[in-house]
Amino acid sequence: MERMRGGGMKWMQTLRALAAGLARNPGQLVSALGFGLCVAAGVWMWRAGLLSSRAALQEFLAPFGPWAAALFVAFQAVQVVGPGLPGGLGCLAGVVLFGPFWGFLYNYMGICLGSFAAFGIARSCGRPLLYKMFSAALVEKYDRWSTAHDRFARWFALLIFLPVAPDDYLCFLAGTTTMRWRTYIAIILLCKPFAIALYSLGLTLIAQRLLGLWA
Repeated sequence: MERMRGGGMKWMQTLRALAAGLARNPGQLVSALGFGLCVAAGVWMWRAGLLSSRAALQEFLAPFGPWAAALFVAFQAVQVVGPGLPGGLGCLAGVVLFGPFWGFLYNYMGICLGSFAAFGIARSCGRPLLYKMFSAALVEKYDRWSTAHDRFARWFALLIFLPVAPDDYLCFLAGTTTMRWRTYIAIILLCKPFAIALYSLGLTLIAQRLLGLWA
């Protein structure tokens, strides 16, 4: 009995510590919820046979008509603003659902809209928002770039162009700097296409050739 009580107390302490951590960093809660929803959606799609057949997936979306594209663009915009949502998988879904050209275009539209929203939100809320949405380690890692005002735009453009950095966070970070709106918009519009194309085509090849999805 004492052992059971001790185990129960440890669970309660763990849950309290987790709740306190989520209260300090709401972004972690959003990330956890986003990840959970994606896992649940993936399981449902697998059971419904939507992961094994491109035709079945397109047939599922057919009743939505033009709204399917609009909803997808909206999803891609939201995943930029909401940490934890899988932007890479969204790029893959765009190509699978709408083909290489339209999939790339819808990915580009949604991600650019979300990037503009992230910049605007951060510009209004300031640096405290970064610590609420992202881990302190991530914020501190890129802090030195944000303080180099004369070079930040160049580093930002390079990191947005190459898919090797947390783009969503960088968009929020840019909003807390002195970067002008026109500079930011130009960088996003000109540098995003390469990374989106690389993600879209690369993940499509992996899904089809290695995992056998939508073959």
